[in-house]
Amino acid sequence: MRDHAARVRTGLVSSNSTRSNQADLRIHVTLDHLKSMEGHVRSLRLLPSKQPSSSVLNGRHASRLRGRGLNFEELRGYLPGDDPRTIDWKVTARTGEPHVRVYSEERDRPTLVVVDQRMSMFFGTRHAMKSVTAAEAAALIVFRVLDQGDRIGGIVFGDELLSEVRPRNSRNACHRLLCALERANRMLKADALIGHEPMGLNQPLSMVARIAKRDHLVVILSDFDGIDDRTETLVAGIARRNDVILCPITDPISQEIPNDLKIVVSDGELQVELDTTHGDVRKRLETFSKGRLADLLNWQKRFGLIVLPLSAGEETLSQLRLLTGGAPQKRRPDL
Repeated sequence: MRDHAARVRTGLVSSNSTRSNQADLRIHVTLDHLKSMEGHVRSLRLLPSKQPSSSVLNGRHASRLRGRGLNFEELRGYLPGDDPRTIDWKVTARTGEPHVRVYSEERDRPTLVVVDQRMSMFFGTRHAMKSVTAAEAAALIVFRVLDQGDRIGGIVFGDELLSEVRPRNSRNACHRLLCALERANRMLKADALIGHEPMGLNQPLSMVARIAKRDHLVVILSDFDGIDDRTETLVAGIARRNDVILCPITDPISQEIPNDLKIVVSDGELQVELDTTHGDVRKRLETFSKGRLADLLNWQKRFGLIVLPLSAGEETLSQLRLLTGGAPQKRRPDL
């Protein structure tokens, strides 16, 4: 049958497939689209060892990215070539023979990906919505962590949704996280009505502090709208015992506010028109945007975390490749 609606009714084509085919992936993601990210993650590297010189995770930029921990394996006699720093001097003094402590790298390290899907993220002027960029970056990180053999979990939050997936080394945890991400992303609509006060960043960060007691990698993908002193306290506490990567998602317009922009913005309940032909309005917007990034860079210096900025005005995969020292992906002629 050529009629697509009839094919859906008869079960030859699923309604989910119909919605997926019609989706504009610049505005909303689909589960299939997020899953397709798995084939592109081999060029990304989140472990601290052997980072390329151009990677923001390399050397002085990494501050104190711990990597996996070490497990004690055995105590044995010293052999030529052993690192003198591994000598156990107490045992050596007691036995009269040099002994070393042997360690092995932990098999995995839990990673927690925190993804913002609030209405403030449902905005884009050039390539995609900020919410889409955050979702794509989260999927890439999820699959890369799983490929490394580490445990993966996450927290996905919107103004009326908060989903938690505890870190597990399993594809089931990965699937649950991507499903939660698709569901939250699908709830974002221009005419959405928020029945209560929009969710702040502090609630999901409190959940992170409860889950990631120590030695986790915590990646936060957000526009960091609504941060306050409590946010700073939570981030500082999490970074004290874990590795933290902040990924501020921005739109190009925040760095290049035009002189003739007239736009209506809304939180789903109230709306206001912004007119940048008025110099005072444009100046306030620029100050606000730069101030938020300045706060994050200040946290980077004070708390030893990493800031990895992403723009909704460019392809997500290419940005992550460049930021982690990889070469940009070559586009096929037919794309």
